[in-house]
Amino acid sequence: MLTARQAAIRTLRLMMAGSIVLPVVLFGFASWASYRNIRQVTDERIDRSLDILHEHALKVLQSIDRTFAEIDEVMRGMSDDDIRANEQALHDRLHRIVDEMPQLQGIAVVARDGHPLVSATQLPVPKDIDLSDRDYFQAQAAGNSGSYVSGIHTPRLGGINNAFFAVSQRRAAAGKFNGVVSIAVLPSYFEGFYGRMSSDGSYFALVREDGGFLARFPLMQDRQVKLDDNSAFRKGVADGLERTIFSVDSQVDHIDRRIGYRKLAGYPLYVLAGVEKPAVIGEWLGYMSGHLIFGLPATAFLFIGFWLALRRTERLYDEADRREAAEGALRQAQRLEAIGQLTGGVAHDFNNLLMIISGSVQRLRAELSDKKHKRLLDMIVTATHRGETLTRQLLTYSRQQTLTPQVIDLTQRLPAIRELLARSLRADIEIKVDVPDGNCAVRVDPGELELAILNLAVNAKDAMPNGGTLSIRAKPVALRGEASEEGLSGEFVAIRVADSGHGIRPEVLARVFEPFFTTKEVGKGTGLGLSQVYGFAKQSGGTATISSTEGRGTAVTIFLPRSREALPAALPAAPAQAAAESLGTVLLVEDNGDVAEVGAGLLRQLGYQVRSVANAQAALAALRLDAGVDLVFSDILMPGGMNGLDLAHEIGERFPDIPVLLTTGYSASAKDAVRRGLVVLQKPYDLEALSRNIREAVENVRARRRPVAQAG
Repeated sequence: MLTARQAAIRTLRLMMAGSIVLPVVLFGFASWASYRNIRQVTDERIDRSLDILHEHALKVLQSIDRTFAEIDEVMRGMSDDDIRANEQALHDRLHRIVDEMPQLQGIAVVARDGHPLVSATQLPVPKDIDLSDRDYFQAQAAGNSGSYVSGIHTPRLGGINNAFFAVSQRRAAAGKFNGVVSIAVLPSYFEGFYGRMSSDGSYFALVREDGGFLARFPLMQDRQVKLDDNSAFRKGVADGLERTIFSVDSQVDHIDRRIGYRKLAGYPLYVLAGVEKPAVIGEWLGYMSGHLIFGLPATAFLFIGFWLALRRTERLYDEADRREAAEGALRQAQRLEAIGQLTGGVAHDFNNLLMIISGSVQRLRAELSDKKHKRLLDMIVTATHRGETLTRQLLTYSRQQTLTPQVIDLTQRLPAIRELLARSLRADIEIKVDVPDGNCAVRVDPGELELAILNLAVNAKDAMPNGGTLSIRAKPVALRGEASEEGLSGEFVAIRVADSGHGIRPEVLARVFEPFFTTKEVGKGTGLGLSQVYGFAKQSGGTATISSTEGRGTAVTIFLPRSREALPAALPAAPAQAAAESLGTVLLVEDNGDVAEVGAGLLRQLGYQVRSVANAQAALAALRLDAGVDLVFSDILMPGGMNGLDLAHEIGERFPDIPVLLTTGYSASAKDAVRRGLVVLQKPYDLEALSRNIREAVENVRARRRPVAQAG
């Protein structure tokens, strides 16, 4: 059901659309009707032009027929020898006829062998000229063709200077062929008449039945051009149509025209008249532009009026929405802040508990050797790891996880991760890793990267119950603010993890990155795997996208900012120590007694002597009394107004040669510590992680000393 707001805006939009659509529809109908009317008027003009052309051409041909009658009267009963004997008188007579008729260019009497006997244009007529190859001669030699109209010819007799077409009649003696009388007609006579009739875009022509042009306007460069059998004119003639009007793209000059033709009564000739389509359209547009001059301002006025009303209404509603959204955003921010604080506090306390559990297990392993006890300890370790993973995933999605980023080369790291995946997936899943040849460095937390890829691999395994292929491909990409990558710009590395499983339905695909959303059965998953991937990518300065086709598999792409920093050198291995030899003294700063006891036990297992204090102030006092401490190992969150980060800063100022290693279950200050170059160890930790981070903290202090030593 529409709300009042939706109804008001919808009504205004419909009215605004109607102010355009209705005039457009009316104008379209008027345009169609006027175009049909102009086309009808054009056809009527063509028809009237054909009347004139037909009458003109018919009069010319009828006058030529009378000329044949006059010539026949003059030469009746004369043999070829008689004609040759009276060539002077006959030439003069024929010459007068040609002078009196502007459409004629010449007259010739041709003997049966094709040689001319007398000509109106040349005296004496050359006896060596042979006209037997002319079509007007051959047509009469084959049989009586009446008044035969030839194609266009070039002159051979003197006095004829222009191309012409001939009208011929047969000469007979005793019923046998005795030659022809040929009258040369000027095409320019017709073309001059056509030119006087023409206007913009006009077209006129006199055409033989076979498609050959005798006269045409506009003039042709090549008078020998003929219309082929596929032309609209030839098809109409073949169908027996003596008159019609059609539209055609001219074979001669490739101009689109509206053309009509009509057959000359008694002759195998046709007159054509036409108009170029652009001229018709120009006339139509000129007519319609008058309507536009009045219609456009009125339409624009209506549209602008409705548009202003719509904008005003939308602004009022948008202002109300912004006010409501701001209030909602404030409430949401307050809720998220509260959830973040709750999550951080829970994570800190929960990780301290896990630290106590995991540390106690590590100490018990050294004291208990019974298989039953070891199995129970393994169960505790497994539960501890699950709790640790759950806490990390929650913090990662909320972007509160304390990351320890470092520069790694994916061309080396991803093939190494393949071995981890091979142990986690089934044997019927083929793992393919494709990395570029060159350096492909990113600055991320290596552990979180491995966890993200492992989460994707586990999801892929569940999507391929019958086996398949898991492909991992990394390649550098340059993003330019594409919408699919959430507006990111710059150099990135895209890690694409794709499977050949059953895919994800569209309605599920939109929610896969939400925390605790899962399609798995109860007990089969927490729904935090993909949310960890997304949170890790976002916290690392990139993003993650997903695409899937049901039945064809799923692909998740992690975009991570590319790094140009140099790869860090490997930390030196811990030197071998005798069991009884001490590695030094560690000042342990921890307010939780149980956690302090576990941490001290692990440090002693590594070979350190341990002194414990409960807060930062006590640690500074202990250092002032006895600076013989080789390392300070402090929790970040502590009571007393000074946390572990503040303590590290004071030690750096007062005791710069003492390394500081910080640890936390969760603390927002841990991010500041990492940015300042301090080493942060995430709780819960084991012996190996503790040993590795101690070496890294010691190496950091040594690295700060080197420039001073070199300068000295």
